Amino acid sequence: MEASSSTSHDPALFRALLLHHPRGRSSRPLKGFAVIIGSVVFLLSLVILIVNQSPEPLASNPSSVTEAGSYSMAAQPRGIAEGVSAKSNPSLFDKVGFNWTNAMFYWQRTAYHFQPQKNWMNDPDGPLYHKGWYHLFYQYNPDSAIWGNITWGHAVSKDLIHWFYLPLAMVPDQWYDINGCWTGSATLLPDGRIVMLYTGSTNESVQVQNLAYPANLSDPLLLQWLKYPGNPVVVPPTGIEDDEFRDPTTAWLGPDGSWRIAVGTRFNTTIGTALVFQTTNFSDYELLDGVLHAVPGTGMWECVDFYPVAINGSVGLDTTALGPGIKHVLKASLDDTKVDHYAIGTYDMITDKWTPDNPEEDVGIGLKVDYGRYYASKTFFDQSKQRRILYGWVNETDTEADDLEKGWASIQVNYIHTYTHYHYEYYNMYNILFYTMVFCFRTLQTIPRSVLYDKKTGTHLLQWPVEEVESLRLNATVFKDVVVEAGSVVPLDIGTATQLDILAEFEIETLVSNSTEDEVSDCGDGAVDRSTYGPFGVLVITDDSLSELTPIYFRPLKTSNGSLETYFCADETRSSKAPDVTKRVYGGKVPVLDDENYNMRVLVDHSVVESFGEGGRTVITSRVYPTDAIYGAARLFLFNNASGVNVKATLKIWEMNSAFIRPFPFEETLFQEMVAST
Repeated sequence: MEASSSTSHDPALFRALLLHHPRGRSSRPLKGFAVIIGSVVFLLSLVILIVNQSPEPLASNPSSVTEAGSYSMAAQPRGIAEGVSAKSNPSLFDKVGFNWTNAMFYWQRTAYHFQPQKNWMNDPDGPLYHKGWYHLFYQYNPDSAIWGNITWGHAVSKDLIHWFYLPLAMVPDQWYDINGCWTGSATLLPDGRIVMLYTGSTNESVQVQNLAYPANLSDPLLLQWLKYPGNPVVVPPTGIEDDEFRDPTTAWLGPDGSWRIAVGTRFNTTIGTALVFQTTNFSDYELLDGVLHAVPGTGMWECVDFYPVAINGSVGLDTTALGPGIKHVLKASLDDTKVDHYAIGTYDMITDKWTPDNPEEDVGIGLKVDYGRYYASKTFFDQSKQRRILYGWVNETDTEADDLEKGWASIQVNYIHTYTHYHYEYYNMYNILFYTMVFCFRTLQTIPRSVLYDKKTGTHLLQWPVEEVESLRLNATVFKDVVVEAGSVVPLDIGTATQLDILAEFEIETLVSNSTEDEVSDCGDGAVDRSTYGPFGVLVITDDSLSELTPIYFRPLKTSNGSLETYFCADETRSSKAPDVTKRVYGGKVPVLDDENYNMRVLVDHSVVESFGEGGRTVITSRVYPTDAIYGAARLFLFNNASGVNVKATLKIWEMNSAFIRPFPFEETLFQEMVAST
């Protein structure tokens, strides 16, 4: 469907915080009147249900939580005392808790991103493809919505989008992992065996590497896992801190016929390092001389990832691939900054050393995997489609106290079949009444992304949502050649804008003949910060009054040599009226080549927004917690806050269905098998 839009022009628009913008409404096709009436009736029923369940708003009351002994606002973020990075959002001492309502909490849960049924989740673990199923393991606390008691959750999917929860894969029940089964990686051997290496925190909080493997390889679901009786298989080498040695990589096969793994650590507290161990049987390991790579000033390296990419940018490669036409990516999650960095370089298979192509953009000081709220990423090679898939963990940015409040009821929301359009048009009424409202969850995983080498720049990776996410697309709306004048916003009349897939392309028309070097740097102080050529882009999760909004934008900047240097950014500073959530401006430089327009793709799924600039050269993940721009009040706008250019935009926008993530239907499957056998 092609739609129109109407423009409002206000030169001081963003400096006035977009509080007032008179505009005309664009037309759109009428929806079925009966559907609207039915939706309103259902919404009223839902409101009554919410009111009956919680007559008062849920106030974030740290003192009451502290009295219960489960959380103290003065406490260190969880994880530090255990010798691992903080896996929670630090307390905000100077912020007043917001009176969140049940409806607000419920809206925050995503519809097509993977989240556990309840409680805390962090790093993705050991992703793999086996007998027709994609497997995702993840760090999970089965007891609470905060970090602790880390076990391995497990889920499977046929398409990386529609997931089924399975029973826990591994629990901390041995002396070598009693303080947590932490992050690990899977290796698929040529003979079909699967080995899983993971970090265990011992009874003395020493970080060791352990071996596990499936009990039954013929089981497509890999329901049972066995821990090697001789664990641990790798302990901290001499000179390495006991609590700074973790997260083994997928193994790769060297030219000598032995396997290698890398493990993250640090030297002298500041030198981020990846050590290499060699094995022939995955139970006995030898530390190789030197290091795979080390970068001073980057601190502890967690969740190291090491994999090859084809320089022709065509397909993904198995982790063991070596030879001409291949470069290697080294990625580390920096414990000090909670940011994932990567660099592209050359791996010497004889010396087991890796060298970056550009030392000035080495691991930890250059490119980021994602410039937003994103950490502990991990890739795997999907042998079924010859592609490399990337997972990443998206943390909450509210407080632990808020997340404990979300756990006020302990029944899962996963059977609530929802597609948010005119509030709850497609809700399964039986399920919502039977499974009442539940918020006991914290954190999620990004949409899986394919990863390729960017052969046009030769300096970047390209990340893009897996093609399977397009199966969730419903009706599309197209806007062609919409002119957005300098200092204006344009409403895009698509109805409710809570679950979207947005493709947008922008051309700029310069209004000034000569411009000087811009004083603004990088993303500036957000979308309010004007420069000659930007910012311009879209406003997502926005209410009609623009009191809450999240701009996703380009900011081209004039440099001293007269060229344009472009930044791709996300501004969360006005995403919520709540004072007790983190709201930042994220972004980074993105190459825009001479034959390219400015283009972005934005996936909107309630409280998470994933933004891909220039085909995925620069990616930003945002968490937003609006209080007004929720349900049917969420809107979408174009904006241009540049002072010297008009912008012409063309967009295609899909409303997105839900992924219906739920427990695996064992009884249903058993019944189908019985019928088939008879």
